[in-house]
Amino acid sequence: MPEVFGDSSRNGEWAAARLRVDGDRIVEADAPGLERDVAGLTFLEAAAVGGETLAVDALANALGPVFRAAPSPGRVAVAMSGGVDSAVALLRSLPNAVGVTLRLWLDPAGPDSERACCSPESVIAARETCHRLGVPHVTLDLREEFRRAVVAPFVRGYERGETPNPCTRCNGGFRFAELLAFTRRAGAERLATGHYARIVERDGRLLLARGADPTKDQSYMLASLDPRRLARVSFPLGEQDKAATRAEAERAGLSAARRPESQEACFLAGDDYRAFLVREGLDPREGAIVGEDGTELGRHDGYWRFTPGQRRGLGLAAREPLYVLGTRPSANAVVVGPRESLARSRVTARGRLYAGAERVEAKLRYRSPAAPARVEQASRGFRLELDEPAYGVAPGQAAVLYDGDAVVGYGLITRAQ
Repeated sequence: MPEVFGDSSRNGEWAAARLRVDGDRIVEADAPGLERDVAGLTFLEAAAVGGETLAVDALANALGPVFRAAPSPGRVAVAMSGGVDSAVALLRSLPNAVGVTLRLWLDPAGPDSERACCSPESVIAARETCHRLGVPHVTLDLREEFRRAVVAPFVRGYERGETPNPCTRCNGGFRFAELLAFTRRAGAERLATGHYARIVERDGRLLLARGADPTKDQSYMLASLDPRRLARVSFPLGEQDKAATRAEAERAGLSAARRPESQEACFLAGDDYRAFLVREGLDPREGAIVGEDGTELGRHDGYWRFTPGQRRGLGLAAREPLYVLGTRPSANAVVVGPRESLARSRVTARGRLYAGAERVEAKLRYRSPAAPARVEQASRGFRLELDEPAYGVAPGQAAVLYDGDAVVGYGLITRAQ
């Protein structure tokens, strides 16, 4: 009979849970500190048992790797971050719901891990929300998988002179793959998340679309999500704004209503990405800042600290404002020039078109407005011809294509001219 083990420690205290299991049921349990004995319970039933924080955490760590449940009509797996958005998504998914939180890798040297959406504190907050509503909660420890799939490519991208966006790789790719796999194991029919996005039907196929609130729309970050997976996904908050979400959580008496927003690039744990990259082995070696003609204009302390369109931090005295045009990693050089030299009208991206389109709105950076463009399929992605030049287009960033509100294409920028 298989045995599973989980433990948890904090502030010098330690708890453990040792379980003997048969199928999806606990046969014997040595798990002190829980509010009831979990022997004889299914994994799903045990995941709803509370008790002392460390004891419940240890039980969750034991159950996570082996968790599964028999299929149940109408069951919904809800991705829980510990924040208000996922808490309200859970409210909308009752009564047959199971919460799941991914514990992801955080830089241990970061100064502010508590605000990260995948921190131990967030895991506990998510579990407390679920248990308060009588819902089972499962924690999946994916720290090493996340580091390989998201953090390592982030570091390699900067080393190549790119400006990667780890959030698009994480949200639409890594997270949803893991969450949908869990949804199947949990016997759930669909997955609900607290993202501000919608799903629309276009020519008989489902596509991701912008959320109704343009100030909270998260479709850009989710754009790598394969539309073929959308039939098993729902976004309960897609038609409302943040204020309505907080008000709903307040009415339900959920503490998550007052929880602050989580950080972007959560694995940095509140640190500057440049300091993180140094710790990850990128060489802060001094090199030349050169003009378009190759003339040296100054010095820098690591080409990877600079991204196209950057103006501040160059330390140059010039007659006109100078901007980073790009980097040359092999020469450890940063190339600068006037703003007009940043103009790019043709962009190539590695990715795919989700639906047929000739004219699109292309969003080439998270905080940049979408730009009208003509799109054509390429062998490994697509090419864009922008109606008006864009400034600060950076290889490694995500190009997300919209037809109206629908996301019709996603790719990573490889070249801009």
